[in-house]
Amino acid sequence: MWEECLQIIRDNISAEQYNVSFAYVDFFAYKDGNLCISVPSDFIKDFIESNYSDLMRKTFLRVFGTKIRLYYKVLEVKKPKTEVTVEAQTTNGPQIKNGQQVRFANESPDLLMAPAVSDLDSQLCLTYSFDNYIEGKSNLLARSIGQSIAEHPAKTFNPFFVHGPSGCGKTHLVNAIGLRIKELHPEMRVLYLSAHLFTVQYMDAVKQNKVTDFIAFYQTIDTLIIDDIHELSGKTGTQQAFFHIFNHLHLNGKQIILTCDRPPIAIAGLEERLLTRFKWGLQAEIEKPTRSLRFDILSAKVHHDGLRIPNTVLEAISENVKDSVRDLEGIINSLMAFSVTWNCEIDMKLLQKILPKFVEVRDKKLTVDEIKEKACKFFKVNMSDIDSRCRKQPIAYIRQLIIYIASEYTESSHLQIGLSIGGRNHATVIHSINQIKDLVETDEKTRSDIHEIEKLLAI
Repeated sequence: MWEECLQIIRDNISAEQYNVSFAYVDFFAYKDGNLCISVPSDFIKDFIESNYSDLMRKTFLRVFGTKIRLYYKVLEVKKPKTEVTVEAQTTNGPQIKNGQQVRFANESPDLLMAPAVSDLDSQLCLTYSFDNYIEGKSNLLARSIGQSIAEHPAKTFNPFFVHGPSGCGKTHLVNAIGLRIKELHPEMRVLYLSAHLFTVQYMDAVKQNKVTDFIAFYQTIDTLIIDDIHELSGKTGTQQAFFHIFNHLHLNGKQIILTCDRPPIAIAGLEERLLTRFKWGLQAEIEKPTRSLRFDILSAKVHHDGLRIPNTVLEAISENVKDSVRDLEGIINSLMAFSVTWNCEIDMKLLQKILPKFVEVRDKKLTVDEIKEKACKFFKVNMSDIDSRCRKQPIAYIRQLIIYIASEYTESSHLQIGLSIGGRNHATVIHSINQIKDLVETDEKTRSDIHEIEKLLAI
């Protein structure tokens, strides 16, 4: 029964999510409705409880047929202390051991002396915090992992490799992690920079014959955040320097966070040994923001900046601007600028003048009938069956699916949707939406069906 539970969980979360959570869980005991599972640490237990409690509840009810009381057996495994023996220095200069420069407590560190934590500029953007990083389906995993890392740097997910298209919020997320680490662990040295700046610094170090100093400085960092790591492609010398820095930090339990516009396997021009290391920890993808997330981001910005912009304008922006969070902010800024310049209110008329400068505006709005037509085509059923009073499967399921998609992607009210589906009432529409919402959480086929219809609708 436990294996059946795991299979249902596998079907309802990504392999990536499973590997960082339930892959660590083992069955321990079951008796009289009491289920005990073992986890390696309190961290994994808290992570599973925070992110998957609802999924587990529904899964256990489905498999065991009754409510289950869940208990955890935490198996803390403490790592043995690593001791490194360094031979006494026999020359006046620095000793080289395994290609690394070794320094001693009584040796003058001159240029290699790392600045104190209070003197180190982390280069983090103070406005990119978790407080204004709006959560949605497209960033849920990455955001959850990021918060866990901030609380327990280098304990579980190291390195943390975040990838996704430009403008999806990667830079905001890694800055938020860095800021939270500095807040919770003020003794830690946190540094954020782009891969481009890292390359420029390395080239300057080569010109000044200070590569050793360059590497030694980065080896003092507790949390190193490198943005757009794909920009190291083709730069052999920079990659070699970063390889030594990466190895040192990882070996000494320091946190490494990387962002990229693609997963590690798709990066060309990087040494294999670096790619291998990028795959060691956790890879989390941030997708383009959904319409609801885009609206939430716009609403948060308007509230934060004290702006007065009607919801109808925000809804229109979130419906048409799909690719980048930066475009969302750009449109808001443009609306404010034009409003001040022309001394006019921000309304749909003003938006229609500005929106084409950012996106190709769709002239025709999606309707319930369009959704019904595409869904019937996909399932190969007659539209008249959907409007009928038939409650048999699969007609009832398809009807509920159409109602759910219409509620997500059209401006129609629940009453209007019901009237378009054979004159259903408001309560029936609400019930259908809730039914599909529950299936979306636990049933892979339902999610696949919705995805296929969305493709037919070009959503």
